[in-house]
Amino acid sequence: MKTSVRRTLLYIIMLTLSGTLLWSCAGTKKAEKVTCSGSIEWDICESAEITSFACELGKFKKKPALVYTVAIKNTDPAPHRYRLNIFLLDQDKAAGFLVPRKGKPPVVKPGETVTVKIPFFKATKTSEKMLVILRTIGE
Repeated sequence: MKTSVRRTLLYIIMLTLSGTLLWSCAGTKKAEKVTCSGSIEWDICESAEITSFACELGKFKKKPALVYTVAIKNTDPAPHRYRLNIFLLDQDKAAGFLVPRKGKPPVVKPGETVTVKIPFFKATKTSEKMLVILRTIGE
């Protein structure tokens, strides 16, 4: 009987922790300015906001690519480093980016806005269905 009580308590603790972790960064926040066509699903953490989100077909480092330009603003009073993932669901492509990529320390200061460009090489058209995830990297 002791093992079943322990197992039940362990399950309750695991569910509580996983719910807390998912709740901490999940939200219905959207970007302020979007210049891409198609539907976008957003998963943006509470300590940041995306101020602009643009996509264009063009060249990146002399190669044809679909380039996403994303501006991220730190709205938290503490400095953070972020992980930005973009999934093109209808083209089976994905890309991830650390924001900022480098620095000493590599963080976005409170109130600061950082712009990054994320290329998708060999993409010939814009995506009609996307998933954008922005998370803080643990401290």
